[in-house]
Amino acid sequence: MSKRPPDERPLELLAALLLALATVGTAWVAYQARAWTGEQSQGYSRATAARIGENRFAARANRQVQIDVATFIQWVDAREENRGQLAEFYRSRFRDELKPAFAAWLTTHPFRNPRSPRTPFAMPQYRLQANEEVDRLERRAAAASERAKAANERADTYMLAVVLFASALFFAGVSLKLESLDVRRATLGFGWVIFLGTVIWLATFPVKLAA
Repeated sequence: MSKRPPDERPLELLAALLLALATVGTAWVAYQARAWTGEQSQGYSRATAARIGENRFAARANRQVQIDVATFIQWVDAREENRGQLAEFYRSRFRDELKPAFAAWLTTHPFRNPRSPRTPFAMPQYRLQANEEVDRLERRAAAASERAKAANERADTYMLAVVLFASALFFAGVSLKLESLDVRRATLGFGWVIFLGTVIWLATFPVKLAA
């Protein structure tokens, strides 16, 4: 078997080193792609759970508003009919979240002042805890969706890095088969450029140590 000339041995060492490093790099970025894909799935799952909770609280808020409106209308009707006892009956059954808004509305003298709010529901004191939960869950869902989107982009980045490291492996392997020294150097050099460029590029991205 013929031996390589001595001046080709450094190329073989560089090719072997590139093969080893690119193999390790390929395994690492494949792991990162999988980890970020898992983060993406978890993010979308959290967003979905938040949306479900948001819909549940939105439905509760809608029911509460309907109850408040119905009892308020009954109170107005009873008052207009001069049925004080019935009006007090409905007023005593206002929900706790309506009472402060109703009290504040009365201070505006709505039956004499044409500039007062038309109903207590227009008062800033009318706040439903269920609506606050809707807003909170909406923010949580939006944040989870953004994190999932970012994780998806990072997973795609690492998958591209898998392709680039595989290309470096290809050029390192091919360089060992070529006879022309100049072509071997060019091929191996191109493989190293791809590898080092990919490493530098990946250094700008976050790393996830657990899936």
